[in-house]
Amino acid sequence: MPMSGHMPILPFVVPFSAAFLLMIFGRTDLALRRALALGATVLTLVSAIGLVMVAGDGAIHVYRLGNWPAPYGIVLVADRLSAIMVALTAVLALPVLLAAISTGMDGRGHFHALLQLQFAGLMGAFLTGDLFNLFVCFEILLLASYTMLVHGGGPERSRAGLAYVILNLTGSSLFLIALGLIYGTLGTLNLADLAEVLPRVAPADQALARTALALLIAVFLLKAAVLPLSFWLPNVYPAATAPIAALFAVMTKVGIYAILRVSSGGLDAAPFTADLLKPWLPALGAATIAVGAIGALAARRFGVLVANLVLVSTGTLIVAVATGGPEPVAAALFYLPHTTLATAGLFLLGAAIAGERGTLADTIEKGPLLADRVVPGAAFLTLGIAVCGAPPLSGFLGKLMLMQSVSTGPIAPWYWAALLITGLVVALVLSRAASAFFWEPTRPLVAEEAGEVPPRRAPAAMVAAIAMLAAAGPLLTIFAAPVSAYMRAAAAQLEQRQSYGNAVVGAPVQRERRP
Repeated sequence: MPMSGHMPILPFVVPFSAAFLLMIFGRTDLALRRALALGATVLTLVSAIGLVMVAGDGAIHVYRLGNWPAPYGIVLVADRLSAIMVALTAVLALPVLLAAISTGMDGRGHFHALLQLQFAGLMGAFLTGDLFNLFVCFEILLLASYTMLVHGGGPERSRAGLAYVILNLTGSSLFLIALGLIYGTLGTLNLADLAEVLPRVAPADQALARTALALLIAVFLLKAAVLPLSFWLPNVYPAATAPIAALFAVMTKVGIYAILRVSSGGLDAAPFTADLLKPWLPALGAATIAVGAIGALAARRFGVLVANLVLVSTGTLIVAVATGGPEPVAAALFYLPHTTLATAGLFLLGAAIAGERGTLADTIEKGPLLADRVVPGAAFLTLGIAVCGAPPLSGFLGKLMLMQSVSTGPIAPWYWAALLITGLVVALVLSRAASAFFWEPTRPLVAEEAGEVPPRRAPAAMVAAIAMLAAAGPLLTIFAAPVSAYMRAAAAQLEQRQSYGNAVVGAPVQRERRP
């Protein structure tokens, strides 16, 4: 097999192997662990870029573990969509790791091993070709995220961690129940096989199959934090340390990816599942945008504000995904990396600013002038313009594409209004935060204000991490033409279910009906 034939598995194998090695060397010198983690993360990024290039030829690249054929064996499938998500995760991973190293939080326990394990779980979720292994990858990334969330201790993190664990254990239980029902009624869990099997479901089993798929979608909506299953996110994300919150920015996108993959892979193939999403999901997406905007307005801490911006981006993406079709999906795919990297950058920037404000931390209230304003101010301006969707950066281009693609139907006027009003609201709340952080009298932080938390400037590694994420908006704008072309090609490829099925499964598999 040529090297390109192994590309689908490399983004998973590299961090998973690194996690294994870091677990073994967990008690060794911290510098060695950092070097191993950085090397693995850079190698993962290189393999992800290679995967994007390989998938760009339009072929569906399938890696069969143990050479067992689908739908019976485990397969990893790399098309343009999975390559985009893998590359996004790898691009985010490097600044997250640099930020974690800069804070010194990586010296405790098996931090680096767990972080690499979370990277591996994310990569596996985007590459797997069947629902059961999607469940397995969900559990891998969630197992790591439970520990990462409470890393550093404290009552706020403990409360958030307890709620997060209970919520996700409930979601995992429902996921497993849905998988059992789907396999019992359809006889397969392979994503490529769904389109082939769904039209042949007996009328007596259609209600049960529809219920199972609806339960599966509900689990994905919980992971994506779509209203009314979004109540947990504004409390959980700000409780985590900034590097982990930045990484969590991509975790809601796993749920959105799963909905897109399942809906494009087979729900439209049978009449009894064709309308499973469109009657209600766009409305929930628009409502999620509104709730996120209200939460951002009410936020008193910058971390809570950014967490609500994650909700806004989730709702924005869900409407386009639920609307379906090449144009809305292409617009969503262009908007997705922009919003993920911008919100991740804001989480890190909030931590850098909080470090210079003593006990005020990231509270949005008047305080002393920051000792270092140039770099944080430039990053705030860049990320703020990007995340509110103002021209000329990628946020404006993404929203414009979304509005053009969702221009008909009953949801269109509500969606347009939500995007326009929310852009204004986000600009307002970020301006309010900027005035509290940057536009105060020119005086240093005095000892009484510092309290028990002395002010500190952001380390160079944290500044570098923020700069990387802030640069994403201008870069996406400069390379908007090739990036949008790749996204349109990915959306068009999703419509070619027959090609996907032929590449993964081959000829339709004949199954005996279970009693």
